[in-house]
Formats: sequence, C-alpha cells, structure tokens
Amino acid sequence: MANNGSKVGCWIAIAILVLMLFGSFLANIGLTAAVLAGSSAGYSDYPVDAEPDLDEIWSQGHGETKVVRISLSGVIMRGQPERLFGSGSDMVESILSQILAARLDPAVRAILLEVDSPGGAVTPSDEIYTALRQFKESAADRVVVVFIRDLGASGAYYAAMAGDYIMAEPTAIVGSVGVIMQTLNMKGLADMIGLQSVTIASGANKDMLNPLKEVDPQHLEMLQELVDEMQNRFAGIVMESRGIESRALLDGRVFTAGQALNGNLIDGIGYWHDAVDQLKSLLGVDKVYIVRYAEKQGFFDALFAAESPSLPDFTAMESPRFLYLWKP
Repeated sequence: MANNGSKVGCWIAIAILVLMLFGSFLANIGLTAAVLAGSSAGYSDYPVDAEPDLDEIWSQGHGETKVVRISLSGVIMRGQPERLFGSGSDMVESILSQILAARLDPAVRAILLEVDSPGGAVTPSDEIYTALRQFKESAADRVVVVFIRDLGASGAYYAAMAGDYIMAEPTAIVGSVGVIMQTLNMKGLADMIGLQSVTIASGANKDMLNPLKEVDPQHLEMLQELVDEMQNRFAGIVMESRGIESRALLDGRVFTAGQALNGNLIDGIGYWHDAVDQLKSLLGVDKVYIVRYAEKQGFFDALFAAESPSLPDFTAMESPRFLYLWKP
C-alpha cells in the first residue's frame, strides 16, 4: 500500500511539473509574439487604412450580383478588447474598414447590415451611419438593407437610418431615439466617511460633475443643452430618413417590431431570407452572391485569437459620457 501511495504522489508531481512547463511555454510564445509584432510595426508600402485588405468569404448564393453582409453587434464603442496575450480588434474600426472595402470594390452592389446592438457612443454611431451613406452615394445603383435580429436601439438605430429598407425580426426591439449621460454623485457618502475632494482646475466649469461635490445646477443646464443638441441631430436624421413629421415617438422609448412598423420606424417584419428577398427586389435581380469579410491574420494572431480568453471590458460602463445607448 505504501508503494502504491508513493507511485500516486510521483504521478501528481509529474502532472504539476508538466502544467508548469506548459504555462512557461505559453508565456514564452506570448513574449515572442509581442516582440515580433513590435519589430514588424514599421513602415509598410500598403495603405491598409485607405484600402483595407480583407479576406473575402463566400457566405451564400450564386450569381453576378455581389452583396456584402456586415455585422453590427454589441455596444458601439471604440477600443480594443484585452486578451491574455495581446488585444482584439476595434469593433468600430472593423466595421468602418468593411464598409470602405465594399465601397472600393466596383463589383459590390449592396450591403446587408445585420444589427443586434443597444447602441453606444455618439460619434462612432454617426461615423458608421456616414460611412454607409458614402457607400450608397458612391454609385447610383447601390443600396443598403438593414436587418435587425434581436435589438436595434439608439446608436444602432441611428446607423440604420442609412438603410434603403429596414426589416426587423418579429421579436426584435427597435427605437430608443435619444441621448443619455449618467454619473453618480457620492457627496453624502463622502461626508459620512470623511472623504474630501481636492481638485486643481483651470476654471469654474473644469471640475464639472465631480462626484464628491454638490451638483451645480448651472452645470446640469450646460450639459442638458449639449444633450438636447445631440438629440435634435438624431431626431432630425430619423425624421428625414423615415419621412416622419412628428417627434412624438422619438422620446427615447423602445418598440416591438409591430409597433415600429405601425409608426413607420421600419419597413417590414421578417427573417433572414425575407431580408435577402427584399434586397433582390431593390436590386432588380433574381440571384445574389453574398460574401462577408474577415481580417487577415498571421500565425500568432490566429493562435492567440483562438486560445487566449478575453478579459472583461468595462469601456461602455465608463462615465460620464454622452451615449446613444439604450440602458434599461
């Protein structure tokens, strides 16, 4: 029995040693990848920002009419999600690159934008909307169809205003035309536990919304003016795009697909194949060849994208900031 116990202990020690060696191996690979990435970050003779070089993947369909499907999923926010080794791609830059690649390809007749997003930051939402508009304006026969799967709210709905046709699934939530800015004031709590704010600022308004000071009504008034101006732009774009004369429904509320259709906030209710059929109708063709883009990856990029877990991303939780975001 003692001999068996010694054998078990030996195997446990070997297993621990193997795990330690494997961890060391992964760490060394990570360091090597970082060094290689740094050494290759010099000048390149290819303008990757002006002419995105993306892999083209056949999605579905046949024919000569080429369509690109682009996904707008998650919170619309700039930033690269951190991974255990390296970082992921910026979702906003990725979408903008895909739209630009489609615009520069004369064979592309349409973009099918798949939306599942609560919105996000104001400027990135506007950038995506503008990029889609530029795609349409680059050729007279180009169209954009928006397909809302589960959620198309706030900044995501803002971007959808570039669409020639907006279709939502029967169970989708749509709308939330509005701007939000939130923060916490902890003055009362700070007084209770003896915390005091010490701020060196260049003006009376530089320390605006300091969470450890009393809220200044003048600061709230200033910020409300900014929010109202951003809302006016959002509502104006929706009214122009959708042909709506009243702002009664543009007060931040969300709608079911049926309610959105009745309020002329979308054009139709259906599923993926219905959106594709509508796209064919707008293009005046019977068949479409649908592709999607993927960023080119080197060996280490592919390895760590597959094996390295993502770390929590709290970018969207940062405050205060102006957001086209549905935050129930």
